Amino acid sequence: MSLPDDLCFADASSLVEAYAARRVSPVEVAEACLARIAEVQPELNPCAFLDPETTRSQARASELRWIAGEPAGPLDGVPATIKDLLLSAGWPTLRGSRAVDPGQDWDEDSPAVARLRESGVVFTAKTTTPEFGHKGVTDSPLAGITRNPWDSDRTPGGSSGGAAVAAATGLGVLNIGTDGGGSIRIPASFTGIFGLKPSFGRVPAWPASPLSSVSHVGPMTRTVRDAALMLAVLARPDARDWYAKPFPVEDFTAELEEGVRGLRIGYAPTINDEPVDDDVAAAVDAAIDVFRAEGAMVEPVTVDLPETRRIFQIIWTTGAALMAAGMSDDQRRRLDQTLMAAANIGQGFDAVTLAQAQFRRAGLAAHMAGLHRRFDVILTPTLPDTAFKAGRNHPGDPAATTWNDWTPFTYPFNLTGQPAASIPCGFDRDGLPVGLQIVGPVGADALVLRVARAFERVRPIPLPPRSAED
Repeated sequence: MSLPDDLCFADASSLVEAYAARRVSPVEVAEACLARIAEVQPELNPCAFLDPETTRSQARASELRWIAGEPAGPLDGVPATIKDLLLSAGWPTLRGSRAVDPGQDWDEDSPAVARLRESGVVFTAKTTTPEFGHKGVTDSPLAGITRNPWDSDRTPGGSSGGAAVAAATGLGVLNIGTDGGGSIRIPASFTGIFGLKPSFGRVPAWPASPLSSVSHVGPMTRTVRDAALMLAVLARPDARDWYAKPFPVEDFTAELEEGVRGLRIGYAPTINDEPVDDDVAAAVDAAIDVFRAEGAMVEPVTVDLPETRRIFQIIWTTGAALMAAGMSDDQRRRLDQTLMAAANIGQGFDAVTLAQAQFRRAGLAAHMAGLHRRFDVILTPTLPDTAFKAGRNHPGDPAATTWNDWTPFTYPFNLTGQPAASIPCGFDRDGLPVGLQIVGPVGADALVLRVARAFERVRPIPLPPRSAED
């Protein structure tokens, strides 16, 4: 495989092959990523923490393993970033918050970070998140505003906005995101990258989030194959996660190139009759034609999931209330007002209301399981709109503190636990990316990746301009 002139934009498979052949060193690639970070960070602000000397040390260790012919794993030497919600030994995890004490012993990895470290990846940065990942854009009292590489006046979405920008601009080949209501897929859609929310419990997570029952960890990358390679590592077991499911360890690349011929695909132009921007609708409609041309049997499907917004609001805000309840008065005073607003709403729900919401989730999951008896996957827009102005929480109401009314197609699948991916499928009138969402049955992560790869072969994922001046 050939490598791009700028090594930070190489894919994982090409890098590993080049390392094995001694055509390039992990040190050279790490330096390319660090140079790119220096170029991107001042304008877009995707990085919450940098430690170039540790990055270089990890790259040198990887280089020695490759020289000895003893790579630590299938991703040895590949650059990766970590969302600043996930513990990483030696680096602080401040979660975008001034309420977190930085002077702790940061001596433990979360499961996802541990699995990548064991595989020999080179960590280049920790990426920005809104405070405790609580909203669908990426700004925080601690790190400030993160911006979109397609237009720096726009938001990259959130809460994995820094990871999305890192993927799009070459700061990391592999980027860990989290998704509690769309936090991988929202920024993937807004920044034009690939992001996968795996089946619930596929990727172990620890410490447990206050939103554990809807929270997922997954890959954010520039190619579908890189996401498949990354997921195979992330999904390895970790006994610390009580919620983790005993899914079999899979090679997610095994059926990646099998295409979509003969698959039954349901196309839902909306969910719950939510309005969709005309440019988004047109881009997604055109994407559906690709699947028909590739031999899939595509049929329209109506997806009605009653009460999803209410159910999600109860679960989400009571999780915020749980988190705030464990803080001192001084810590709560430091929190983003939008996070405290969510916590205050959650404090108003009683135990029976929360139990009812959890009970009603079962009906949503059963309904989707019924649809998947008819369809292998279901396609929807990822979001009804494209990226809006940075520094705002809402595309329409600048005073709004909530985000789940403008993300109606993502959080339903956190409630049902299904794998769901976003892949770019076109642009709006302003040249901003549009995302196509691919939703599969629980456990069918490999199938979602396969469908995404079939689309990517026809419509390769484009990179944003190198800078705002290009």
